Amino acid sequence: MIDEITFRHESDKALESLKQALFRAEEAGGFETDEKNGVLNVLFEDGAAKFVFTPNTPVRQVWISALSTSYKLDWDETVHAFTLSKTGEDLRTLTERLLREQLDDPAITLT
Repeated sequence: MIDEITFRHESDKALESLKQALFRAEEAGGFETDEKNGVLNVLFEDGAAKFVFTPNTPVRQVWISALSTSYKLDWDETVHAFTLSKTGEDLRTLTERLLREQLDDPAITLT
């Protein structure tokens, strides 16, 4: 497990990068991105759903609540990214897939 200082640095960096990618995709995507107190929210135009991205320092994970599921991403030192161990997806790749599923739009990309 990585130490707390490294976790805070890496999770802040990963969530900021994700936030910027979400901002770039907002116009075509049908959603809005908002950040409050270190928690990143994706709100959908239909109002029916919301994704929540939270760093969880005690367990050194980034948590995502989306599509009625909780996703817990661990730091993977080999790829230098937070990844979902079940699928191997990193934070951005997983978020892109979840957005595509929520919006039923395979063209959504996070760059």
